[in-house]
Amino acid sequence: MQNQWRNSYRWILALIVLSQWNLASAQDWAKERLEKSPRHGEWVVLEHEGRKVDAFVVFPEVAEKATAVVVIHEIFGLTDWVRGVADQLAEAGYIAIAPDLLSGAGPDGGNTSSFDSVDAARKAIGSLPPDQITKDLNAAVAHVRELPACNGKVVVTGFCWGGSQTFRFATNNDSIKAALPFYGSGPTAATDIAKIKCPVVGFYGGNDARVNATIPESDRLMIEADKNYEAVLYDGAGHGFMRAGEAPDANEANRVGREKAWARLKEILEKVNRDG
Repeated sequence: MQNQWRNSYRWILALIVLSQWNLASAQDWAKERLEKSPRHGEWVVLEHEGRKVDAFVVFPEVAEKATAVVVIHEIFGLTDWVRGVADQLAEAGYIAIAPDLLSGAGPDGGNTSSFDSVDAARKAIGSLPPDQITKDLNAAVAHVRELPACNGKVVVTGFCWGGSQTFRFATNNDSIKAALPFYGSGPTAATDIAKIKCPVVGFYGGNDARVNATIPESDRLMIEADKNYEAVLYDGAGHGFMRAGEAPDANEANRVGREKAWARLKEILEKVNRDG
């Protein structure tokens, strides 16, 4: 009986892990939208100190030079949905680059696409050296800033794990024009907060107590350091509402939260593009 229970538990656990992986990496609707995009997207390889990082770049169809946005992926890695976010940013008029921070960390030195489960990708993400992440993101910033189609302005945004990395990256790069983390916690050391040179606007789901519990401390630290910080909450939206709110079966709170957050994101980007 005990062995039977263990086998049943393992089967249920396997189904849960598989469903999570499918949610993150096999959203047919995200892949289909991306494949239908008329915009120019391309893969590039970022190199620094002998390390190579795969990155997806999408260009807007505009007449003038554009602001660039670095998109930091979720804990699941660089999925079709994240690449779709980059494409939607290009649709809005911005150059977007989404680096695969799992480059070289997968089986046989592969990237996100080489992992066969969400747990494997999550474990690999958790093992990434912070300094390596910073250097990878610095390489992404440098790449898009130097593109002939870029106006020299770069903004950083990210989701979940990528939201936390967005906030952290603002403490390590003083050239970015804004940091826009989605449902990610901020640095907890005042010495790190003191290094931030740009405005930080955080986007949070109202039904995400785990992450939202960190907002008061971020607010306190940013105020004490005389930094520009705004936390925007979307009522009823859960963690990951930008992805969940885009799905065909999205609930109303996530769908509305995503629409409002997307509009707010574009307002900020427009201001950076216009005013610097």
